[in-house]
Amino acid sequence: MSTRRSLAQRLGVVAGFDDPLVDLEQYTTPPELAASIVHVADLHEDIENQTVIDLGSGTGMLALAAALRGPDRVIGVELDRDALSTAIKNRQRIATNTSVDWICADARNPPLSTKRSQTTVLMNPPFGAQDGNEGADRSFLKTAKSLARVSYSVHNAGSQEFVNAFVEELGGEVTHEFAAELDVDHQFAFHEKATKSIDAEVFRIVWG
Repeated sequence: MSTRRSLAQRLGVVAGFDDPLVDLEQYTTPPELAASIVHVADLHEDIENQTVIDLGSGTGMLALAAALRGPDRVIGVELDRDALSTAIKNRQRIATNTSVDWICADARNPPLSTKRSQTTVLMNPPFGAQDGNEGADRSFLKTAKSLARVSYSVHNAGSQEFVNAFVEELGGEVTHEFAAELDVDHQFAFHEKATKSIDAEVFRIVWG
């Protein structure tokens, strides 16, 4: 198993969004965070010999991180065709041994049928901060439950109470969580700083 640091270094070549869509809340997951999520998932035996699905995969950061850790299969689901095009190029840059299938579809209702006991979902869903996008994280969690035995998801800091309650309502259990930071570059008109650090939390969820 490669170290978390070496994994993050390999992910450093992954390109972000050329023209991010504000309504989809498109932000690139930092390589260090993607490496941390996949490293933790690997330690819990949630990557190797599993099908790994990245919901709302964007330009492929989480999907490619997982592909470097020996899963059976990786699937990235993304609605934005331009982001998928970049993801395909990123996979060529990374040169993963595991192939990655890219699907252009709404991650909240993907055209997938899985064996849940052998599937892990990774996702950095929209926080639901934009008008018309409220509750997006709930939809992603529901989809994760329908597809996988276990999922890892990134949420806004302070979401612990909500995530625990909502997951329990769906019949799942939060087994682990850790704090994280998202460094967001200036990419939308309402951004006031060149780079902003957003506090976040990552949750490992086992679904019943």
